[in-house]
Amino acid sequence: MPELFRAEALQHLFPDGKAGIENVSLSIDEGESVLVAGKNGAGKSLLMRHFIGLSKPTSGAIYYRGEPIASQIPLIRREVGYVFQDTDAQIFGQTVEEDLAFGPANLGIHGKELEEAVRSALHDAHLEGMSNRRPGTLSGGEKRRLAIAGVLAMRPRCVILDEPFVNLDFPSVQEIIEVLKTLRAEGKTLIVLTHEIEKVFALASRLVILDRGNIVFDALPSRAKKEDFMQSGLLCPYRECYPWQID
Repeated sequence: MPELFRAEALQHLFPDGKAGIENVSLSIDEGESVLVAGKNGAGKSLLMRHFIGLSKPTSGAIYYRGEPIASQIPLIRREVGYVFQDTDAQIFGQTVEEDLAFGPANLGIHGKELEEAVRSALHDAHLEGMSNRRPGTLSGGEKRRLAIAGVLAMRPRCVILDEPFVNLDFPSVQEIIEVLKTLRAEGKTLIVLTHEIEKVFALASRLVILDRGNIVFDALPSRAKKEDFMQSGLLCPYRECYPWQID
């Protein structure tokens, strides 16, 4: 598959000199479902901000589709959708339908094409029948799916989700997982940033673990050992780690 993102010897130093990202080299191909795991503060969100051009590295380089990121920002805005942790900040419309139309309309999509983009996003985010609902009346899980749908309405090739399960109850988590399954089945590139790896571990085709701004694991999820999780402050997603549980 074609390469989508590539970071080469990426470093990000904060004003106090502390390293947020330390010498990270990483490539992600189109069509992958990548789980980027790490405890809070590991550098997951910061790394993705560099991938979409929202942060500037102290040293190193970022490429999108083989070209330096500085020349690719307009293409990234069209092809990459980012669902932030704070979903309320991504909701602009007075109704669900109005919110979903906002993004594609700003990309110049109108008429029947806009209607189809909204319909498709409602379907993929499992929000059918909610077009006329006011966002303020939605549950936390429904708002999270609306934020995802708002991104999908712009028809991205890649979707990045930052801590998609935070503060959600179990039924809402299940709903988000079903949305991710739909997107994976459609062949979209998925990058999920989370410390709650047990919720999405089975959907990942690749696992990247960050710890203090460094990549400490990058391989098939099935190759990760208990120690790989525990040493990075993550819960082990394997049943064998919890022998006291009853089936």
